[in-house]
Parts: sequence; C-alpha cells; structure tokens
Amino acid sequence: MELKGLTYMRILVLNGGSSSLKASLREIGAAPPSEAQPPLWEAEAEWGRQSGKASIRVRAGGASHEIALDIRSHEEVLRPVMEALWTGKAKIIGGARDVDAVGHRVVHGGKAFIETTRITAEVRAGIGKQAELAPEHNRLELEAIEAAERIFGPGVPQIAVFDTQFHATMPEEAKVYAAPYDWFQQGIRRYGFHGISHQYVSRRAAGMLGREDARLVTCHLGNGASLAAVRGGRSVDTTMGFTPLEGLSMGTRSGSIDPGIVIYLVRHCGYGAEDLDRLLNRESGLKGVSGISADMREILAAMAAGNERARLAFDVYTHRLCREIGAMAASLGGIDALVFTAGIGENCAPLREAACERLAFLGIKLAPGANERPTPDVDIAAPESRVRVLVIHTEEEWEIARECARLLAS
Repeated sequence: MELKGLTYMRILVLNGGSSSLKASLREIGAAPPSEAQPPLWEAEAEWGRQSGKASIRVRAGGASHEIALDIRSHEEVLRPVMEALWTGKAKIIGGARDVDAVGHRVVHGGKAFIETTRITAEVRAGIGKQAELAPEHNRLELEAIEAAERIFGPGVPQIAVFDTQFHATMPEEAKVYAAPYDWFQQGIRRYGFHGISHQYVSRRAAGMLGREDARLVTCHLGNGASLAAVRGGRSVDTTMGFTPLEGLSMGTRSGSIDPGIVIYLVRHCGYGAEDLDRLLNRESGLKGVSGISADMREILAAMAAGNERARLAFDVYTHRLCREIGAMAASLGGIDALVFTAGIGENCAPLREAACERLAFLGIKLAPGANERPTPDVDIAAPESRVRVLVIHTEEEWEIARECARLLAS
C-alpha cells in the first residue's frame, strides 16, 4: 500500500487518560509484524498532581528533555506535546508535514462504533455522545482530535480506535443485562474496555503458543483492571460492562457491587449521583479498603510492615481476580493460557503467585524462580503445567498504529 508515494507511514498515536497523555510516532508498513516494534519518538504528559502545572517528557534516539508548563486547562498541554515532534532536543521530524496519519485511542465507542473508523464531523459528534459513559476519557480524546486537526490540517487522516471494539464479538448472552430488554435496545449493555490491550496481548500470546485457536484469559491489571475471555483471537466475554466500573476490584474503583447498596445509600444516607460517582470510582478498590493508597507497590510495602488493612486490600483484590478468572474460563469451556499484562500484571510477582496457587486446580503450576523477575514476553509456567502462564508487555500504541495502517491499506 502507498500513502503519499510511500510504502510505509509515520503514524502519530495519541493515548489520552483522565490526567495524562501518551504520544508516540510509529513507522509502520502495510503488513506490520504481530510483535510490537519500538517507536521512533515518544512523549508523556501529566497534569493534575499540582494545580495549574503540567510536565512533558520527550524521548527519541537516545535524546530526551523535559518541559514544565503553567496551564489553565489540560487543553494547553496538547499542542506542546505534538509540536515536540519537531522542536526541542528530542525532535525527530522536520515538521507537521512529515506525519502521515494520527491515531487516537477512544475509550467508549458505544453501539455505534464497533471497528476502527476514519474521523469525520459525524464521528466526532458520535464520540461526544458517548462522553457520559466515559466522561474522564472521551472528552479529552475529543480535545486531542480537534487539536491534531488544527496542527496537522484536514489533509492528514485522523483515525479512532475504540477500546470497546474488540469486545463487539461477544455473543448476545454476554452483552445483555438481566434487566428489562428495553435497556438493551436503548444501548444499556455490556461493552467491555481495555480492548486494545486485550487484542494485542491475545494475538501476541497466540504467536508465542503457536496456536491461533488458543483459549486465553487475558488479565489487564493496572490502576483500572479487566479480564477478557478470548477464543481464536475473538473476545467472548469480559469483566467490565456498560462502564469501566464493573468487574474486578481496582486501584480506586470498587468493581462489581450489589446494586442494592446504591439503592440503600440513596434512600437512607442521602447520597446523590456525584457522591456515588466519587465513592465508587475514586475512593474504593485498593485505596478504599486499605485506607493507604491505590498503588499496589505501596500496598505491598505496608503489608510487609504488618498493616492488616493493606493485607485485606490485597486479599480482596486477589479473591476477586481468581473468581473472575474462573468465570472467564467457564465462558471459554476451558483454558490453555493465562496472560498477565499492564503495570500490576507485569510487575507484581506476589499477586501472580497468589493467583496461580489458588488456581492450581485448573492445572496451573509456575516454574520455580520464573515468577520472581520475569522479563516480558515470557512463559513462567512449569513444563508440566497444563495451562501456560504468560507475562506479556502490553503495547496499546503499537496496536493503534497497526489498526490505522490496516484501515488505510483497505
């Protein structure tokens, strides 16, 4: 495939969160490899830790530099991040004209967007309609789309890759809530999230196993956490649902709770929607149970010092993880490999050990010493284990670039 007479593309990938933005420049051909290739350039921006302040770290070709900004809103971070491609010590291209396409991670596509999509005015409006379901993400992503159009111009394709689209293959019984069917017709259904990560690691796992038909439970465990049941490269079930709040215990999110608790808090404690949003999304999970932190590293340190609440938070997290792994295995009718990825999944050996010990009845057995400091991508299961245990470094930005290349090639 050719774009502007080239046999490859330079795709700028923008991956925005509620208080951070990751950007990377990827050079990619029409038939990209399955395994991620390193970026030509990358940047990370953070804001919110200190009011009115933002920091940007840029790296390319061994060079790096940091930018400190005074900002009134996070929109003011977007242009400096993109312009760092051709300004500063770590510049990598001559200017905006050297970018062939811009790929955006969009958290919620709703029922309207179930595949990678070229961004138009109508698509922007559709993404905006989903902002109520993922307000901290979709709004920033819309701002990034608008900023990129101003910087690169209408001639550079902008492409949306949705975190929900990988789960569009789930069967209807996995999507429909056991509630009035009108809800489903109105779009209140289970969508699932972290799909870009689950898609990458499931394809990478299949390559490592040499089996395209493998039954995989992929565990994306970061501050947000979800599992996916993947058969033959297609999602058949997942733990997150209508919003990213359903499922596992997470860093600051409660995960699934009895809906009756919400009714009780509204009726008897005077809680409103904003109170519940704050409590369930930002004051629960590891942070809520431990009373210490949402950071698993700090939880482990507190456990080592004998803090019982930290131990309880870890045990609740592990219990919910194992329970949901069992549910995903049931949806698959068995399991060939358990895959750990993202910040906690890749780096927390005690959690992997605790989970695999509890799941030994499935035939899972770790190789002695392999779990302590694995270097992804690696199989840490013992040779006799009936289920492989893989630790894979997730590569969401590479997956977004692959999706962009695939769309443009077609």
